[in-house]
Amino acid sequence: MLTRSWFWDRRRLRYDGIMTAKKMFWIGAVGSVIAALCCFTPLLVILFGALGVSALLGWADLVLLPVLAGFIALTIVAAIRARRAP
Repeated sequence: MLTRSWFWDRRRLRYDGIMTAKKMFWIGAVGSVIAALCCFTPLLVILFGALGVSALLGWADLVLLPVLAGFIALTIVAAIRARRAP
């Protein structure tokens, strides 16, 4: 099953019609790394403290852990699709 996707061209936002397993894998991998950095390091605390919005950190674990799980699941699904593809 192919999913539709958008990508940024040099001149404009273009529509290429499909989300390949390779694209899906890289989106999942990059998202997992970013979410893991924000979950397990003080990166988000330092960033929010510098911006002056550290009061918003109460919800961080409630949001970041499910986001991390979602990106890991996306990476696994993409790896399975890439393995099954001819």
